This record gives sequence, structure tokens and C-alpha cells, in this order.
Amino acid sequence: FTVASALVGTILGSLLAGKPAELLGRKRTLTMLGIAYFVSSLGCGFAWNWAALLTFRFLGGIAIGVASVVSPMYIAEIAPPESRGRLVAVSQFNTVLGILVAYFTNYVIALIFAVPGADGALVAWRWMFGILAVPSVAFFFLVLRIPESPRWLVKQHRSPEALGILRRLGNQDA
Repeated sequence: FTVASALVGTILGSLLAGKPAELLGRKRTLTMLGIAYFVSSLGCGFAWNWAALLTFRFLGGIAIGVASVVSPMYIAEIAPPESRGRLVAVSQFNTVLGILVAYFTNYVIALIFAVPGADGALVAWRWMFGILAVPSVAFFFLVLRIPESPRWLVKQHRSPEALGILRRLGNQDA
């Protein structure tokens, strides 16, 4: 159940992703995901009991579920038509690549930090969760640099702003 708690959160997050993306915008939703990733990773790394670990894993799962919907949505809405499919596919590839990198980094962490704790349990798992705070912070700050989705801006009756973003991204026929 400890492992499944994140998967349950992922399912719930993917089902609920549309509301924040429509109400707040794609960029603001992605920014909030960066915060959720950070809180989840540190919460899991410093979990004081099993219930806390489940709660923070569930939160991380929700963030992953929302991101699995909003990230491709954002890419599809901002990418030029001729490269839209390729960029969404690259996003999916990067998700799988990230999982592979996580397995390798967890292996290295296990080799370095697998020291029996006071209760005889290994403490490496805390590092495996806590280290996720680093890419979470990077994600947060990188998302601050991206523009809002022009499609969402048009839906919010902010067409001049959307046109400016499309032109800035090289779409002369905005």
C-alpha cells in the first residue's frame, strides 16, 4: 500500500487535472506542480511516521497525474503545428527516460547511503525520496521562464497577449 499510494494519487491527479489547468492556466498549474513535487519529496524524505509517508507519496502521485495531462497539453498548445506531435512524443520519452534515470540514481544512492540505522533499517530510502527536491526546484524555476499557453490566453479573452507570445515563438502567421 505504501507503493500504491502514489499510484492512487496519480490516477486521481490525472482525473482532476483539467480543472486547475482551465481555471488557473497551464503555466500556473505547472508552477504549482513544482511546489507539490518539492513538498512531496522532502515530506517523504523526512517522514516521521507511516501515515506521513503515505500522505506525501499520495501528494506526489497527484502531482505526477496532473503533470501527465497538463504537460503534453501545454506542449501541444504552444508548439508549431509542424513539430507538435514530435514535441509531445519527446515529452513522453522524457518521462520514461526520467524513470530509468531514477532507477540508476537510486542504485547509486543505495550503494552510498545504505547504512543500517539505529533500528536496523536502511536509511538510503530517505535519500532516494529527498534527492527529488533538487529536480523539483529546477522544474519550478524553469517553469517560471516559459510563457502561458496562447490557447488558454485566448480563452481568457487575452488575445493580444497570446499573439505576442506566438510571434515571440516564431509564428509569424499567428
